[in-house]
Amino acid sequence: MISTLVIKDLHATVADFEILRGVDLELRSGEVHALMGPNGSGKSTLAHVLMGRGDYRVTAGSVQLDGVELLELPTWQRAAAGLFLSFQYPVEIPGVRVEDLLVAAGVSAGDRLSAEASRLAVADEFLARGVNVEFSGGEQKRAETLQLALLAPKFAILDELDSGLDVDALRDVSRRIEAMTNDDGLGVLAITHYSRLLTELRPDVVHVFSGGRVITSGGPELADELERTGYDGLAERLGIELTALEKPAEESDPFAEPGF
Repeated sequence: MISTLVIKDLHATVADFEILRGVDLELRSGEVHALMGPNGSGKSTLAHVLMGRGDYRVTAGSVQLDGVELLELPTWQRAAAGLFLSFQYPVEIPGVRVEDLLVAAGVSAGDRLSAEASRLAVADEFLARGVNVEFSGGEQKRAETLQLALLAPKFAILDELDSGLDVDALRDVSRRIEAMTNDDGLGVLAITHYSRLLTELRPDVVHVFSGGRVITSGGPELADELERTGYDGLAERLGIELTALEKPAEESDPFAEPGF
């Protein structure tokens, strides 16, 4: 069965400041969509709004997963419906072991957990430690990819998966995610600044985000163009100006540092 994640005219604010300004995207099972854009364009905000972060207010639009309106659901029900978010900055959860978290989410501790941990080079000692406690950036992303593989959602939002990864770790997590798209029909929205992720996790579609919305989409060649010309070169070709979002100085967003 083909699943779809459809985002239509999505608008959202934080502290009465509009960040998302009419986002339209559609993903299908097995597709990898890359979302690229300059700092402060709203990419991480989109990820948090999709997952239901409470301090963002949706003012218009729709997000449907297989026809079910997600905006009406709390975060845990969005996850149960098949949506997964890999954080740009994973938080530490002292006292909750990685293995215990997975078991609580319905994953049986056993051969499957051991096999996936081995596949992602996650040592047994990390399974017995608090979630992300004293993990390096690479260890955090390996652990999150382990959770993704075991929970087997329909769609995964990867917010800068490549942040903090060395070449080997990037290859390991990218190959596992690519296998999930091919074997299990996982749909992926990969938010990234760098084309190096896209050399490992090959996208079907590349979207460019600016000013809280998608300004253009294309194939993998669009990421290659950005590598050559930067966003200014793309803006010149499109005959537009890139719009930066300037959040009020008194507001802060610890989950979206260093921008939106």
